[in-house]
Amino acid sequence: MDTITNQTGLFVLLLLFSAGALGSLVLRKHDALSNEWSGLFSIAGSLWGLFFALSVIITGHDVSFAVETAFSPLFSLAFHIDRLSAFFIFVVSLIALFSSVYGIGYVKHFYKTYSIGVLGLFYNLFIAAMLLVVSASNGIFFLIAWEIMSVTSYFLVVYDRNDEGNIKAGFLYLIMTHAGTAFIILSFLLFYKYTGSFDFETVRANAALIPLTVKNAVFLLALIGFGTKAGIVPFHIWLPGAHPAAPSHVSALMSGVMIKTGIYMLIRIFLGMLQPVPIWWGLTVLAAGSVSSLLGVLYALTEHDIKRLLAYHSIENIGIILLGLGSALTFSSLGMPSLALLGLIAALFHILNHAVFKSLLFLSAGSVINETHTRNMEEYGGLIRFMPQTAFFFLVGAMAISALPPFNGFFSEWLTFQSLFKGIAVPDFSAKWMFILAAGALAFTGGLALACFVKAFGATFLARPRSPEVAHAKESRLTLRAAMGALAALSFLFGICSGYLIPFLESIGRDLDAFRNTPSFVSVSPEQSITAGGGFASVSAPAFLFIFIAVFIIVSFTVKYLINRSQRVKIGETWDCGTDLTPRMEITATGFARSIILIFKGVLKPSIQKEIEYNDSRSRYLPKTRTVILGISDVYGSYVYKPLREMITRLSLRTKDIQSGNINVYISYIFIALVIALFWVL
Repeated sequence: MDTITNQTGLFVLLLLFSAGALGSLVLRKHDALSNEWSGLFSIAGSLWGLFFALSVIITGHDVSFAVETAFSPLFSLAFHIDRLSAFFIFVVSLIALFSSVYGIGYVKHFYKTYSIGVLGLFYNLFIAAMLLVVSASNGIFFLIAWEIMSVTSYFLVVYDRNDEGNIKAGFLYLIMTHAGTAFIILSFLLFYKYTGSFDFETVRANAALIPLTVKNAVFLLALIGFGTKAGIVPFHIWLPGAHPAAPSHVSALMSGVMIKTGIYMLIRIFLGMLQPVPIWWGLTVLAAGSVSSLLGVLYALTEHDIKRLLAYHSIENIGIILLGLGSALTFSSLGMPSLALLGLIAALFHILNHAVFKSLLFLSAGSVINETHTRNMEEYGGLIRFMPQTAFFFLVGAMAISALPPFNGFFSEWLTFQSLFKGIAVPDFSAKWMFILAAGALAFTGGLALACFVKAFGATFLARPRSPEVAHAKESRLTLRAAMGALAALSFLFGICSGYLIPFLESIGRDLDAFRNTPSFVSVSPEQSITAGGGFASVSAPAFLFIFIAVFIIVSFTVKYLINRSQRVKIGETWDCGTDLTPRMEITATGFARSIILIFKGVLKPSIQKEIEYNDSRSRYLPKTRTVILGISDVYGSYVYKPLREMITRLSLRTKDIQSGNINVYISYIFIALVIALFWVL
């Protein structure tokens, strides 16, 4: 497409979501009509976004234009969409498409309770803001889009405002996202100080004018600012509360794509604008990725709230993405561009894969919650009998996030492992050991993730119902199942077709100046076998598919015709120690994870609370009920944020003393501040 067509395409994309937002608000008094209007326009916008993004990626023609304002050149509505931006537009549009299809049926349970028009307004604006964030090429314009994205997502988090927990989660999210924005603003101000512009392309062209110490400051500010939005440990504390509080199709968008906007800017700044970079940048990102992936999955294991469990796994997968990005930065600093490109491909592939399977899991969890009216997995059990299709879709997502072949999560993690293994061979001592620790953390994370989703699937769908609500559950509506089914199919197809996707992702990486004309470290054979490093390691998606099908057929045949052929079913009484066999005797989610939690008790700080109810004061040896609660301490909340909050409170109380009410004292404050400012300027 030529420049005019590209501009028109972007305009149409934003217009569709704007029409969906405004139309929903206008029709807010008619719930069904407002819901359908919002859904249809968000679906149309998502489809157009997919077409627009693919056209930019395939043709390689960038979209670059600016609308001048009264504050130009300081501030202009500047857009620059290259292949990297188009990739993120593609991911946002892909997940928005299926979330919107799902939402048409899902939000019906909000009818007559909350305003559907308001939900449609913020939902469409949220998607449009994410598209602006990955398209903006001016720092001030970017911050405006970033703020719109943050505020609209806040209102979506607190949409179910009758739940006090949602209000608290939204308030914490608002505080953390604006704290992160403050760090981002400081990094942009440093850009302006040394390049004289907020335009990203101008900053990139004049990066040599920025001193190394200032670049280091920008790195730390950007990592904290954008890392807060991405949910990097220890800036993650908002995420486990905000993602579960939002409606489930919004949770899919927040976890699947919103947190990736922070990763987008880290790639844009570190690999696009500030090259070359010191080696400690990459090692720091590797360390952050290792800690985030490992702690994310450990905290997920402790959860029995199904959406909080999935939220913690978002932290884990952001950590895995950072391992790829950290590898790219480290190899780039060491003058190994082919390996740096491999790390970037691994990060981009996992961004795409995580968006698909995490959205699938959140939508599946939303279907379960919609039928059982609780997020507590201890109240589930046996749902596979009542919601077999939802159970199958959740199982596909669980296998994908656990990196089991032939699903997509396996192949992006395999590429990440290859970049880490090659890093172990580098001559730099500190880099070598950081890669060893990162590879170990990723391996450990993979095993724990598998255990966590065995717990999640088993406690939710297997055994017997543990609450009356489960017995009354029924399969989800058609639109919900269609969205989940499409994402499950993509989780499978992106794995089987990984050999086709890798060259596609490689072209996106090569679009950055740091990787132009860089030879590839990964090759794909005509049989779709993926080989890294000229034979260093290889994997074949079609071979995994063949093995998967063969094992399934053999096991099914063996069980049906060999093991069960001569067996007869006998029904008799079971010895139950004098009590009835009830669902209370099942292994619960808490019980399943307890042994693993105790292994890591030094990090997780588990506590046990016992509550005993007696029939009367005389029957101390015959209690009526016993309840044992396994609690987990939030280490970062207890040892980082709580002391910080107490310090700020004490400082605020001391500072309050200067507010005496005396006008003469206030004038003296102004005079002192003016003198200090004059000395600072001179």
